[in-house]
Amino acid sequence: MFLLAAMFTLNVCSQQYSAPKREFRGAWIQAVNGQWLGLGTKKMQETLTYQLDELQKDGVNAIIFQVRPECDALYESSIEPWSRFLTGEQGVAPQPYWDPLRWMVDECHKRRMELHAWINPYRAKTKVTTSLAYNHIAKLHPERVFSYDGLYILNPALAENREYICRVVGDILRRYDVDGLHIDDYFYPYPVAGKSIPDDREFQQYNNGIKDRGDWRRENVNMFIRQLNDTIRAVKPWVKFGVSPFGIYRNQKSDPKGSRTNGLQNYDDLYADVKLWAEKGWIDYCVPQIYWEIGNRAADYETLIHWWNDNCAERPLYIGEDIERTVKYADKTNPNTHQMSAKYQLHQECGNVQGTVLWYAKTAVDNVGNYGRLLRERYWRYPALHPRMPFIDSKAPGKVGKLKALDFGSGPMLMWTAPKSRSWKDDAAAYVVYRFEKGEKINLDDPSKIVTITRETYYNLPEKSKSTYVVTALDRMSNESKLKKIKW
Repeated sequence: MFLLAAMFTLNVCSQQYSAPKREFRGAWIQAVNGQWLGLGTKKMQETLTYQLDELQKDGVNAIIFQVRPECDALYESSIEPWSRFLTGEQGVAPQPYWDPLRWMVDECHKRRMELHAWINPYRAKTKVTTSLAYNHIAKLHPERVFSYDGLYILNPALAENREYICRVVGDILRRYDVDGLHIDDYFYPYPVAGKSIPDDREFQQYNNGIKDRGDWRRENVNMFIRQLNDTIRAVKPWVKFGVSPFGIYRNQKSDPKGSRTNGLQNYDDLYADVKLWAEKGWIDYCVPQIYWEIGNRAADYETLIHWWNDNCAERPLYIGEDIERTVKYADKTNPNTHQMSAKYQLHQECGNVQGTVLWYAKTAVDNVGNYGRLLRERYWRYPALHPRMPFIDSKAPGKVGKLKALDFGSGPMLMWTAPKSRSWKDDAAAYVVYRFEKGEKINLDDPSKIVTITRETYYNLPEKSKSTYVVTALDRMSNESKLKKIKW
């Protein structure tokens, strides 16, 4: 593996890669794998601090943090119990006490990263959980849950379950300064041979004239997605609603417009019509989990990234990347390298792909297959603004005010004031500082000129070098203001 990584590094240095100025660069940090069990507060904070520091060096600008694996909470909640994936026992608060979500919001924002709270909406119990807290939804309302292959699932057919999940989300949004609300690929459960979903009674009672059970299940999920989107817009309209579906929407054998693949399908097997959600504007971004390698016989990565690029462009499209599988398989055109370079080339070829989310964060931190090093030295070397979302807000904030270079004795500093604001759409959420050499033409489209993206209204300057510094303001949707400049 080390030899392969070294050869890969030498190979890519001669290849052309143009880093975009705007790109979503995310990483999933999950709880359900049990990585926090037994660590305790101090060690978990130390581990997360190290991971965030390394991910920041890699160029990551968004963290998707799992806070609700099984109708529980990795945050203080009056609705659901503390997660056993945090403390080892469901319903038991961490000692010494802390709130992981609040802590992560603060730590991510310090590092100029967005924090997207990741919930599993329907899953009420994983296979490995053996006991539930007294205030767990499956204890309080067992009639609203069904069992399937060792899992407990909140029945998607019940309106009260949709309302319950939206209540949980509304509570998170009101109390935490999260930038996004993220759900993954668990809707109706993944099918298991010989097992059927026990929803006969609900189909008879609530079919609303829909005769096909598959269509009825999809409509149940559609209603939930619409209601969840409405909840987010009503509580905090700037919070981005993202979905990370399974990597195959439909195979061509099921639909001529599907992909040339042969695997499980979102539409037919999970009853998740994610393409419709993007078309209707019920979601703000989509991250299909294209975890396979280029050349996979059942689900070829190249085939799938082109399919999603061509068929799901109504909302920003990011690609879920499996790091371990990427570095495990050799490039088809150059067996001396793994597939990272080929995949990122496909990203550039697909004009609707606006970002990447890494599965999973720790593999980037551990630099598996040299992936993390290549991010920080090549692909994500320069800072990137987030993709715009004009369907939420398209107007840029005003220019920064009172831009000055001052020295208070501890070193020169660039300082400015926030633009005037009348509503959240005008608020400056961050600032971009660019540096241009003497005589160099100002080009804000060149990300190599960005020296920092900061939430502060100052920047520590180096010694005077006759450079031109430019400062712009960003609002919550990454709309960028006109520039202010100063020579130093």
